[in-house]
Amino acid sequence: MTTRVADNTDESRFEIFDGGELAGFVEYHRFRDEIAFLHTEIDPRFGGRGLGGTLARSVLDEARKQELKVLPFCPFIRGWLGKHPEYADLVPEEQHARFGL
Repeated sequence: MTTRVADNTDESRFEIFDGGELAGFVEYHRFRDEIAFLHTEIDPRFGGRGLGGTLARSVLDEARKQELKVLPFCPFIRGWLGKHPEYADLVPEEQHARFGL
C-alpha cells in the first residue's frame, strides 16, 4: 500500500495516509520560526506497521526543510528524537535539557 504524509494546515496537523485512508496525525502549533509538536495519534487499526516512525521522520524532515526550530512537547516525537540523535539539532540547544535530549 502507498503511504503519504500531508500537511493539513486548516487543522494544524500533519496527516499520514495508508492506502488512501487516514491512519494518523501529528498536531502542531507554528509561531514565527518555531514548530511545536503537541500530540501524535495512529489509529489502532494501523498499529504495528511503523507508521508512527514514518510520520515522525517526515514531519522532522519538513521542519528541517523549512528551517524551523522544533519544540517536541509530544511524548512520541520527543521519544523518537531520543532514538534518532541525527535530528536533535532541530531542537534549539538551550531547549535540550527541557526535553531530555
